[in-house]
Order: sequence, then structure tokens, then C-alpha cells
Amino acid sequence: MDAAPFDDRGLTLGDGLFETVLADRGRLVLFDEHIARMTAGCAELGLPAPNPPPLRAAALTALEVSGLARARAAVRLTWTAGSGGRGLERPAAIEARLVVAASPAPKPAGPARLALAAIRRNRTSPTSRLKTLAYLDNVLARQAALAAGADEALMLNTAGELASAAAANLFWIREGRLFTPSLQCGVLDGIVRAQVLQAARAMGVTVIEACEPATALASADAAFITNSLIGLRPVAWFEGRSFGASPLTERLALACAPAID
Repeated sequence: MDAAPFDDRGLTLGDGLFETVLADRGRLVLFDEHIARMTAGCAELGLPAPNPPPLRAAALTALEVSGLARARAAVRLTWTAGSGGRGLERPAAIEARLVVAASPAPKPAGPARLALAAIRRNRTSPTSRLKTLAYLDNVLARQAALAAGADEALMLNTAGELASAAAANLFWIREGRLFTPSLQCGVLDGIVRAQVLQAARAMGVTVIEACEPATALASADAAFITNSLIGLRPVAWFEGRSFGASPLTERLALACAPAID
């Protein structure tokens, strides 16, 4: 578990991936799913894949060192392409580097308010579907949302289709059916997203992975966002539209709770 030196390609070029794992009193929630996604991302980016046992050990060590072994915490696993010289080309032999940190992660209280981001996700880029280290668009979108009095940004893609929040997947409910943006819209294949889709299908709910404009939310009965740290968080407001409570949202939250929190 090294620190990143100044020539690390993750630091200089964003060349790498990360996963943020929820730790609940020392239990690494959905750890295997996070590492499977990181491994798949490595294959797509041409990086060596991490070995899961050392990653798990490093995560638990980070919790102990940070005094968070009995708390609700976020464990960030950063996997970079390692050190490299000046320029874009990677070294012939990549020596990947792992950096792990843990921090408190209290669950947000109450529903979220969303603001439409001016920044668009590039649906043509593989990085829009991976947790790469190049997250500046998301950082700026969230910053603008907070400045506007919202809790989170809602991002469209370059085709004007609903994509995601700055750091969460998006869902909405219309006439008893569950909608979420298709991965082809430039959407991260979220760990909790998969849990929600699985739970909904098990309940017999119609699930539609859609490519729709932001106006789709105008006719939605309810909406919510998901990620590994917040679990399932209802949306209360988006661009002048208020959303009420939804029995389906509550059922999905209960169905996914054992797995995500």
C-alpha cells in the first residue's frame, strides 16, 4: 500500500481506476462486486488486474489505522498505472500501484435536491462507463449544484439524454414501471444500480433501461439516486418539480438494505 510519487500516472494523467467500498463496522459491503468491476475496468484499459486478497487486507488495515473499524466508513481503493516518464506512453512493463484510504461516511439524511448540470457526459468515451481517476467533470458539476442550493448534480450526456448524478446512478418511476438510463448513455455500471434492478425484477416490476431526455422526469411519479455509500436516496426536487414518497421506492430500499447497508 504505497503512497503515490510525483511521477505516478494516476496523479499526472488520471491513468487508473478506483472503487469506494462501504465499510459497516469492519464489514466490507459488496467487496467482491467492487473488485470484479475494477478487474473488468483494468481489462478494458489495458492495466494489470489487482489481486483481491491483498486489496481486502489493505482495506481492513486502512480502517484500523484510521480508527474506523467499528464505524460506518468509506474505503477508497485507488489502482494506478504506476510510475512513468513524461508523455502519454506507458512503460513497457506496468507496475501498478495501490493506494488505500478510509474516512467516515455518515449516511445522508432525507431526500436529495437535484440541479441540472451544464457539463455533459461523453457517451462515446469508455471512461464515462468506468470509475477512472479523471473525475473533474463530476467535481465541477457537484460544485455547481451545491452553489445552486441543491445536494447533487444531474448530468445529461452529449446527446441530451439523462445519464446520472455526479456520483450516483439515477432512477425514476412512472406508472409503476422502473426506469434508469441505459449504460449506452455513458453511465457507470453501479454496484447498487445492479442490486436495485435485481430486486425490482424479483418483485415483478417492469424495468426499462432507457435513453430519454431530461423532460422524462417531468412525467415521473418519483425518482431516486443510488451509490455504494448513500444506498438508495429518494429525490425530492429537480428543476422546479417536486417528488413525493413512493411505495415502490420504499420496497426497493428495504429489499436492497441487507446488501448495501
